[in-house]
Amino acid sequence: MRRAVLAVVVFLCLHVVLCAQAPISAKREHATQTQKAEPAAGNAESVAFNVGKFPIGITLDGTNIWVANGGSNTVTKLRASDGAVVGTFDVGKFPIGVAFDGLNIWVANGESNNLMKLRASDGAVLGSFNVGMKPSMLAFDGTNIWVANENSNNVMKLRASDGAMLGNFKVETNPVGVVFDGTNIWVVNRDSDTVSKLRASDGASLGSFNVGKVPLCGAFDGANIWVTNSESDNVMKLRASDGAALGNFKVGKAPGGVAFDGTNIWVTNEDSNNVMKLRASDGAVLDTFTVGTLPLQVTFDGKNIWVTNGRSESVSKLKR
Repeated sequence: MRRAVLAVVVFLCLHVVLCAQAPISAKREHATQTQKAEPAAGNAESVAFNVGKFPIGITLDGTNIWVANGGSNTVTKLRASDGAVVGTFDVGKFPIGVAFDGLNIWVANGESNNLMKLRASDGAVLGSFNVGMKPSMLAFDGTNIWVANENSNNVMKLRASDGAMLGNFKVETNPVGVVFDGTNIWVVNRDSDTVSKLRASDGASLGSFNVGKVPLCGAFDGANIWVTNSESDNVMKLRASDGAALGNFKVGKAPGGVAFDGTNIWVTNEDSNNVMKLRASDGAVLDTFTVGTLPLQVTFDGKNIWVTNGRSESVSKLKR
């Protein structure tokens, strides 16, 4: 039964037929002027804004929210203050993860096996860089971009300034999530039920730690790593210094995305169509918020929580 439920999760994690695509050298922008925000169905707890088809990854550039639309082969830029669409930009096939490097947006194109670098100010394409098979989530370590290549069972390190490949590091089976803790890189290995810890400076392996069944994503709270375990319906808290398990906390059905807001942990429950807020200090559940259908990824903009709703073609904005 749980494997059937994971059909959609597997889709998120890029179990799709891949085909090669030549690097995209030019941007085709669908929205050149700021558009009036188009709220989708919401409730008293949140407001939702329409984006592209099957939105997955989400990140903040300091002012705007960027969303990877896996089913539209685009990224959407929304003004965080009011959800107004600032632009929609073509990228590669089936974009999944997005990350901000302080100046630019990086997009992992799952079916193109590459990353694209877009200038955050206007969405202009600055480069396209080949990586491994089925790149999924991304992380920025302050200087470099790290990408988890699901079908290559590795992570790659690219210099953010020019996209130069600095390293290719083997991890375990089907890496999908990646997070930076200030010193080290943590990789979520979906089919190994583990997380790998690598030293960011040189990619050296510092350990592998067991977590729950079918882990998908990770987040860092300043001291600990939080991992969502989709088939276990829980999140685990590991001490970043040594990987020791500090807690295992029940959440909703098929938890996927996870983010830290400075005090609390937020988890998307894909099969419950909600997000849960947990106190980071002890894992206590503080609240549950209904969002759209198939909530996938989550981010914090400094004031509010944003969630991508894969089947609703929207993002939800929740007050913290």
